[in-house]
Amino acid sequence: MNTPVLTMAERQSIDSGPWFSKLSSSLRSAILARAYVRRLADGALMVSRGAPADEWCCVAKGAVRVSSVSLSGKQVTLTYVEPGVWFGDIALFDGMPRTHDANAHGETTLLCVRKADFKELLAQHVELYDALLRLQCRRLRLMFDAIEDLNTRPLAARLAKQILLLARSYGQEESDGITRIGLQLAQEDLAQLLGASRQRVNQELKSFEREGAVRVEPTRLVVLSRSKLLAIAER
Repeated sequence: MNTPVLTMAERQSIDSGPWFSKLSSSLRSAILARAYVRRLADGALMVSRGAPADEWCCVAKGAVRVSSVSLSGKQVTLTYVEPGVWFGDIALFDGMPRTHDANAHGETTLLCVRKADFKELLAQHVELYDALLRLQCRRLRLMFDAIEDLNTRPLAARLAKQILLLARSYGQEESDGITRIGLQLAQEDLAQLLGASRQRVNQELKSFEREGAVRVEPTRLVVLSRSKLLAIAER
């Protein structure tokens, strides 16, 4: 299979990913040689909960919204997979079906490796086992951090931390020194990520605006001061 065609920006997102960039050049080349590109429109379903696992993916552009359905039938957002992040390998390892729904959030480009090719890569590159183990360890650490934050930090601190993370992943620096978050998010989306109500998140965002930390625009957040957000996150 030929190396897939990605735009320069998409290829840069893949190559500079914190996990992929640390692999050997031979392993990176082997993964790219077996990968193919999927381009999804905003809201397009990537995979449904309970579906069999058949590919390993990395976001090259946009985002993947991972969600589940509550007992009341409401779709609840759990996380957004950002550019440069690989996912889907857990289900390929344990053979279990997908645990959540995944949809494109905005126009999204994925770089994917089919299950058979993933298994072949594992058989041919021992390095990949160690690399994926490190990836799983990082996910566990992030999960424990999130659980600790949920149980020990007030909502304002958790919201500030979430906005800083979004700015790091999707920030678009502007000439006046502010950072516009490119990912389109409604306040309800932010609330779901934090396990809070939209009303409480709205109250905290208004407080951030009064402190000069952010500016709230329709479906967009603009970071006016990272230092003020960091101070709120560390309270």
